[in-house]
Amino acid sequence: MHVKSGDTVVIISGKDKGKKGKVLKVFPKANRVIVEGVNMLTKHKKAQGPTQQGGIIHQEGPIHVSKVMYYCDKDKNGVRIGHKFLENGNKVRVCKKCGEVLDK
Repeated sequence: MHVKSGDTVVIISGKDKGKKGKVLKVFPKANRVIVEGVNMLTKHKKAQGPTQQGGIIHQEGPIHVSKVMYYCDKDKNGVRIGHKFLENGNKVRVCKKCGEVLDK
């Protein structure tokens, strides 16, 4: 997975192409991510007793990870991600365009 929870990504294909959002949840086994405000689904919820009200709920659905690209604030664009080892032996993600270290 090239993106993690909390990353800002840009959608590169599909009906929401060009939208930016924060990754809310990652499903590595299914290669899918949920991005804030992208792939909005409409769910019809039935009332659960007298306290909970039924109605139509809008929520984000998962999209394939190949449709998202990490958004670099420095470049103001979607960028590819590489990996690099630091002097202390830690493996970190880096922006392939500007070389900025993404994992602090």
